[in-house]
This record gives sequence, C-alpha cells and structure tokens, in this order.
Amino acid sequence: MATHSQLDQQLGQPAVAVRDPRRRDALITAALFLPPALILFTLFVVLPMGEALWYGFYKWNGFGTPDQFVGFRNYLRLFHHGVFQVALWNNLLVIIVSIAVQLPLALGMAIILADRIPGGTFFRLLFFLPYVLAEIVAGLIWRFVFDGDYGIITTTLDLFGLPPFHILAEQDYAMYAILAVIVWKYFGFHMMLFIAGLQAIDRDLYSAARVDGATGWQVLRFVTLPMLKSTTKLSIFFAVLGSLQLFDLIMAMTLGGPSDSTQTMVTYLYNFGMIRMRVGFGAAVGAVLFVICVVFAFTYKRGVMRDD
Repeated sequence: MATHSQLDQQLGQPAVAVRDPRRRDALITAALFLPPALILFTLFVVLPMGEALWYGFYKWNGFGTPDQFVGFRNYLRLFHHGVFQVALWNNLLVIIVSIAVQLPLALGMAIILADRIPGGTFFRLLFFLPYVLAEIVAGLIWRFVFDGDYGIITTTLDLFGLPPFHILAEQDYAMYAILAVIVWKYFGFHMMLFIAGLQAIDRDLYSAARVDGATGWQVLRFVTLPMLKSTTKLSIFFAVLGSLQLFDLIMAMTLGGPSDSTQTMVTYLYNFGMIRMRVGFGAAVGAVLFVICVVFAFTYKRGVMRDD
C-alpha cells in the first residue's frame, strides 16, 4: 500500500515532513543557550590557552608586545633544567601516594561509615571538613604544626626532652610532610564518593551473598569492590588531575623549598616564570602541563572510563 508521501509525490504535491516536537524543542534550546556558552568559553578558555602557547615561543618579561622569537628554546631549557625534573618527580610521587594510600584509606572509611552506625554522620562531617578548608588555610595551619621553633610537634618533643625538628626545612623530609597533609586534606572527598557508590549498591546482593555462606572478606571482594568499579575509576581520575595541579598547599607550606625540593610543575611555573618575570618561559611550562593534563584526561576517559 502506498504511503501518504508516495501518493503526494505521484500526484505532484510536495511531501510535508512531520517533525518531532521534542527534537524541535531541543534545537530551539541549543540555539538559545549554546552560542553564549561558546562565546564565553572561547573568550576565557580558548583564547588564553592560545596566547599562552604563542608566548611560549618568545623571550618575554610580560611588558609590551613579545618580539624576541626564540622558537623551542624555552622548551629545551625546560626539559634540561634539574628543578623541573624534581617537579615532575614530585608530581608523580603525589599521584602514587594519592592512589596507593589516599584512596584505600578513603574506601576503608567509607565502608565503615556507609552503614548506619552510632555517630556515623558526625564522623562523615569530621573527615570531610579538611576538604572544605581552603588550601591556603590548610597549608598555613600545617605550617604552624610543623614549625620547628614554636609548632605543636616541637612543643610535644620538648615535653620529652627531645630536640626540635624543623621538618619543613629539611630537604629530605619536607616533601613527605606535604604528602601527609595531602592525604589528610583530600581523602574525605574521595570517602564521600565511595559512600555514594556504596549506597547505590542493591542490598539484595549482600543478602544473597550471606545466604550463600560468603564471609565478610568474600562479600567485599566479590560484591562491594566490583560494584564500586565505576566510582573507583572516577576517584582515580580526580586524584591524578588534582595531583598534577597541586599549588596552593605547597606555596603556603614551603614556597617550593627548601632548595627547590618540594617544587611541583605549577609552583615551578610560578617561581621560575612569573616571579622572575620570565613570562615566555612560564608560558612554555604551562603549555607542557596543559598537554600532560589533556592527554591523560582524554586517554583515561576513552580507555578506562569508556563503558561508564
């Protein structure tokens, strides 16, 4: 049987396309809201990134128009600079500690606090509180705690007749103190992610596992952890990107010292680029950091989080 459009074409009459109202509304919404968003994104994200990439090819102090083109000299100097290698290693160390220490701690606390235990809400707020604090505030608090002259640790050591320990002034130990603060500061955020993931698990799975005689460890291994797979991937994603962008805590606690032993890529950019008025060199550092973050984000999302 011929359809209406076929009959219209046979009679020489134009076919009338029937449009989906929902699709039309979606197109109207996109036409209204997409252009302003694209304009703002272009002005405040795309253009600044393009300018930073462009400045990276110049020797420029930030005044006037850059006119001393040096090509890839800033990048070559960057990768041959020993402090930048230290900064790369420190970022990698933060990533390792975040994944190997911070996330398991957050998962363990989430498993304990996900059930309705007495005082569970209080402990959730208590462990999440460090994440609410601004990084500068948290850094200044711990700088006072670690201070070798009048800090809390020094006062405690003095009670036992022990000499003061200036941990933030020790090149071999300062980074470890910062790592401890990072775990303290951010594990509460990941704990809340895991709690949300645990609350989304169907309780019938646990009941079925117990009926089958599964032990607590078997329930954790074969039910809880597999069901938290997507949450774990997301938590790792946040942990790695946050580690690559670490800045405020370092500046508040050590300013990248002593002897540049606690530099990260962002503090390196600030100290060796902006502070020393080597804006072109700093732009090159920013370009390298941007490429690392983008490559990781796209690779991780397309490879690891492809099915989530």
